[in-house]
Amino acid sequence: MTNVASDDYGPVAKTLHWITVVLVIVAWTLGMFGEELSEGSAQESGLLMHIWIGLAVLVLAVVRIPWRIANPPPKIVPTEFGRWLIEWTDPASRLMHYLLYGLLIVVPAFGIALQFAQGHPLSLFGLGEIPSPWLADNAFAHSLKEVHEILANLLVILAAFHMVAALVHHIVFGDSTLKRMLPRMRKQM
Repeated sequence: MTNVASDDYGPVAKTLHWITVVLVIVAWTLGMFGEELSEGSAQESGLLMHIWIGLAVLVLAVVRIPWRIANPPPKIVPTEFGRWLIEWTDPASRLMHYLLYGLLIVVPAFGIALQFAQGHPLSLFGLGEIPSPWLADNAFAHSLKEVHEILANLLVILAAFHMVAALVHHIVFGDSTLKRMLPRMRKQM
C-alpha cells in the first residue's frame, strides 16, 4: 500500500498522463516523418501505427476527462516566491489544460475524418474496422490533412509550453508542481 501525499496527483492520473505523453510523441513523430519510411510495407505499417496510436490517445482522453472532473487536481502548495503568481498562473494553467484536453480529442477526430475522406475504412486495432461513410474526395481529404497536421503541431507546441511551465515552477518558483506529477521513484516497503 502506498502513501500518496495529499498534494500529489493519484496513480491513475499520473499513469494516464504519462501514457498520453508517450503516445502523443510517437503519433506525432510517425505523422511527421512516416512518409520518410521506405515506400511499401514500412510506410503502411507506420501509418497503421499512427492511426492506432491516435485512436488510443482518443480513448485515453475520453477516460481522462471524466476522471479529471471526478478527481480534481490537488491545489498548488504556494511558496513564498510563487504565492503572488498563483493569481494569474492558476487561470492560465486551467486554460492550458482545457486546450490540451480539447486537442487530445479534436486531433484524432480529424484523423478519423481524414481516413474516411480518403475512402479508407478505420481499423480498430486490428480487431475490426469501420467502413468509410463517405466516397473518397481528394480535395476534402487534403483540407482535412492540413487541419489535422496544424492541430497536431499545436498540440505538441502547447504540450511543450506545459512542460516548460512545470520546469519553471520547479526551478524558479521552487514549488512541487512538477514533483507531484512524477512517478514515485523511492522503494515502497
